[in-house]
Amino acid sequence: MAIMFYEKDCDLGALKGKTIAVIGYGSQGHAHALNAKESGMKVIVGLYEGSKSWKRAEEAGFEVTLAEDAAAAADFIMILINDEKQPKLYQESIKPALKPGKTLAFAHGFNIHFGQILPPPDINVVMIAPKGPGHTVREQYQTGAGVPCLIAVHQDASGDARRLGLAYAAAIGGARAGVLETTFKEETETDLFGEQAVLCGGVSALMKAGFEVLLEAGYQPESAYFEVMHEMKLIIDLVNRGGLSFMRYSISDTAEYGDYITGPKIITEDTKNVMRNILKDIQNGKFAREWILENQVNRPNFNRMRAIEASHPIEKVGKELRSMMSWLKPAKY
Repeated sequence: MAIMFYEKDCDLGALKGKTIAVIGYGSQGHAHALNAKESGMKVIVGLYEGSKSWKRAEEAGFEVTLAEDAAAAADFIMILINDEKQPKLYQESIKPALKPGKTLAFAHGFNIHFGQILPPPDINVVMIAPKGPGHTVREQYQTGAGVPCLIAVHQDASGDARRLGLAYAAAIGGARAGVLETTFKEETETDLFGEQAVLCGGVSALMKAGFEVLLEAGYQPESAYFEVMHEMKLIIDLVNRGGLSFMRYSISDTAEYGDYITGPKIITEDTKNVMRNILKDIQNGKFAREWILENQVNRPNFNRMRAIEASHPIEKVGKELRSMMSWLKPAKY
């Protein structure tokens, strides 16, 4: 039976008088820091010397200091830098600052679950993981809404780790939408699977395949882009709002009929077997080992694949078309 928490179940007072250090000020970092600050929490930001985010965080009104100083000053330390950079940061800047009773927090369980970070037993270790990108976490909070979060407790040294984690989830707006209790193992494995098999890997490959098939058949690239990529957001917005049933209610009967008869031809039992193997590689640590090793040798395969994907025709066509949509804010990265 799923355990869900909402604002009524969370006590922001658990973090009153405590200092929260947000380590990192990227997509998730800026959202967590700003939301928690606006919820009345005392927040400082920890960065590395020379970080491009330093000035931006200061301009937002934060006390900004080196990560090791922020960790030393804080009661609750939330690490929000890339997974592959966390172990080094932990060893050099976080571990020396850990004292009994402090809370170490993560937004993803990768490094705890796969043993890349091994905290001492006398601190709390929790996870508060928003189920959405950082910019969405911020935007939803500003509108009075929130992004659902997952919460997990790996170590409860103080006896109130869950209470502290729930307070943090409420402070960043997650308790408005709901906070689901889970474990580091479940969050890590389902998150990696979702990213690879469906949300990023699966959807990206499906859109590119549809685009390529239409081009091979002689259709205009612009028409293909609108059909298989631009409309994806419109369909997903309907699913997000009311599930598959609402999406099917909102489209034409012709489209709904095509959904029923064609979907199973695209996603076959063979496809599901591939998904099962992907999940096994995540569960047994094969994917984690490969990703850790890839980073140890300066990412040659990752960089090669990134360059190849960036040069795909769907990216060129999409960039040109999006530039004509005056209501779209240019994507900066």
